Amino acid sequence: MCGVIGMVAHEPVNQDLYEGLTVLQHRGQDAAGIITYDNGQVSLRKSNGLVRDVFRTRHMMRLTGNMGIGHVRYPTAGCESSAEAQPFYVNSPFGISLAHNGNLTNTEALQEELFRTDRRHINTNSDSEILLNVFAHELGERDTFNLTPEDLFAAVGAVHERCHGAYSAVAMINGYGILAFRDPFGIRPLCFGERRTEAGREYLVASESVAMDMLGFELIREVAPGEAVFIDMAGELHTRQCQEKAIHSPCIFEYVYLSRPDSIVDGVAVHKARLRMGERLAAKMARVWPDHDVDVIIPIPDTSRTVAMQLAYQLGVESREGFIKNRYVGRTFIMPGQKARKKSVRQKLNPIPLEFEGKSVMLVDDSVVRGTTSQQLVQLARESGARRVYLASAAPPVRYPNVYGIDMPAPEELIAYGRDEAEITRAIGADWMIYQDLDDLKAAVGDGNPAIERFDCSCFDGDYVTGDVSTAYLQDLSEARSDEAKEQSRNDEDLEVVDVHNHA
Repeated sequence: MCGVIGMVAHEPVNQDLYEGLTVLQHRGQDAAGIITYDNGQVSLRKSNGLVRDVFRTRHMMRLTGNMGIGHVRYPTAGCESSAEAQPFYVNSPFGISLAHNGNLTNTEALQEELFRTDRRHINTNSDSEILLNVFAHELGERDTFNLTPEDLFAAVGAVHERCHGAYSAVAMINGYGILAFRDPFGIRPLCFGERRTEAGREYLVASESVAMDMLGFELIREVAPGEAVFIDMAGELHTRQCQEKAIHSPCIFEYVYLSRPDSIVDGVAVHKARLRMGERLAAKMARVWPDHDVDVIIPIPDTSRTVAMQLAYQLGVESREGFIKNRYVGRTFIMPGQKARKKSVRQKLNPIPLEFEGKSVMLVDDSVVRGTTSQQLVQLARESGARRVYLASAAPPVRYPNVYGIDMPAPEELIAYGRDEAEITRAIGADWMIYQDLDDLKAAVGDGNPAIERFDCSCFDGDYVTGDVSTAYLQDLSEARSDEAKEQSRNDEDLEVVDVHNHA
């Protein structure tokens, strides 16, 4: 996952883009970037680090103009080079920059096409650079010096035909405006809104509605799967469905973990969806263990807090805060490398022993992926005096790789891979464990918007909605994105190299 933002206004956009990225920081903590357009010139600042660290006063002063886009990066490929930071830029045609959230599943084929047919060179390992170059080539095929919205929409339609996988993207076309588009399955979120000023309407595109709230924009709606939204330099809004075969299939993990609880994603209030997850989990627990001996329910901060609160309420059990979170440590799930994740858990969460001592404690987490956090927190609970330690997951077992932009690539690194629930419980070290059923999770989210046709639940059920994910692809992805491969990638990045591919 990553976070994207784009804005067309009547005043400089640099400060709004910066503030918008800070509320999307949970979607990526590896790198950040902003590019703006001002009277024929573009200004770009991007680097590794958090938003607050990447942008200093001197950078903000140079980011002039009333139009721009921004990005916060979460590395699914394990590369930590600043060359992978976004937005990416190409000068032909017109000058186009792009920020992308998601993951393409036909990257290798596209890169070969770009070189042999489109005569374009890709200089990084980022599929976002590939997406940008595909769009730039298709826009160049329009053969005009005066772009119209129809030209842009035609180019997006061609992108849909060529690019497979997940992509929610914002692009800036110099001298013309901001374009946002979403893949035909709508896997990753993207929304847009407006703000009325004395000078006229201003428009914002962002990964989550929370950016609209913070910047004083009114949410209009989500960008539909396969749709493109264009805001021209005059502030006029144009929309077009560019793919007739679009099937709305948002990633259900957005509601479990990725999105902020104060966001509305595809018409579903994330907070309410998590409340319903707690209700469904409580109903299952009442069926399978009606005579439980749980004394207290403790959430694992922060994402599971809403689920735990409702679970405790439904069961009539006390809910207490048992872990204090260090706000200066990033999200453990998106940290690169198992060693970093293990080290950060105890730096991030510290127990309050009096909430554990002598009690049967149920820890609640949004999901259990690698099991690293769960194992250590179960142990911390025991060390703090808990008599028994149970674990509840708001999501089903994660058994399959995710190929659409979440770092779950190597199945052998998933604690549920090849294990039944009893074996998972033993591996984590808990006394008992309960998972949410997949049908209950779908219902908990789907009740918020019955118009959603289906969800991508591939990390739970192995059903990849794009229909193009083969066993060979999964094997290649596993080898390329395992923790071992990421460690090697970080070692390789000690050398500054330009990769020139041999296509002979």
